[in-house]
Amino acid sequence: MSKGTLKQILLITDGCSNHGEDPVAIAALAKEKGISVNVIGILSQNETYSEHGLKEVEDIAMSGGGISQIVYANQLSQTVKMVTQKAMTQTIHGLINKELTHILGDGQQMEDLPPDKRGEVMEVVDEIGETVDLEVLILVDISASMDDKLPTVQESLIDLSISLNSRTGNNSFAIYAFPGKRQSIDQLMDWDTRLDSLVKTFKKISTGGITPTGPALREALELFSEKRSKRKLLGGYDEYIEESGS
Repeated sequence: MSKGTLKQILLITDGCSNHGEDPVAIAALAKEKGISVNVIGILSQNETYSEHGLKEVEDIAMSGGGISQIVYANQLSQTVKMVTQKAMTQTIHGLINKELTHILGDGQQMEDLPPDKRGEVMEVVDEIGETVDLEVLILVDISASMDDKLPTVQESLIDLSISLNSRTGNNSFAIYAFPGKRQSIDQLMDWDTRLDSLVKTFKKISTGGITPTGPALREALELFSEKRSKRKLLGGYDEYIEESGS
């Protein structure tokens, strides 16, 4: 398997989508384009997630080939790192399973290999996870109920950046908030290798409004396309991993 770029959308929200198109359908479209969609539902202490909200979080991630997790705010930092890294491993695992199916025949997957061979394959998964390039577009819900959670979100994203710095592969992050003032999402930070500038950015956020999760995800997909087109225009032709493992 050649070196490429793993692409993720990380959605952080505390409620259900209540405006615009179905986010589950948009997540499926993302998966088709080789972008996994991971969702973290964030709670305050003594708060509970509604059954409808829980199902939406799970359905978006499942449809988007990603990972979902409901978590209290004080556990967010570890969860953001875990979800991002677990989604990387899941995608690589899926791609290698497809390679094995191609080599060994239909129905053959990693679990069907002898233990020693399986261990060798897992070493390859770990190595690719360290060397592959990673692009994460982070979508942060800034509806009114997120107001007291944003400082924790900020800290957790900076921790994510630090934790991934040890990888030899390149990391690239962008952060957008929804709902935007005049459109579905607003840019908080353009693509960058680190998230250090977040401290100033988060201080300027005004929370409020509806939760247009579907439109926000669609805008995020278009941003990945724009990024790729811009890279080609500048003469870069990096190989991309086009399919998300499932």
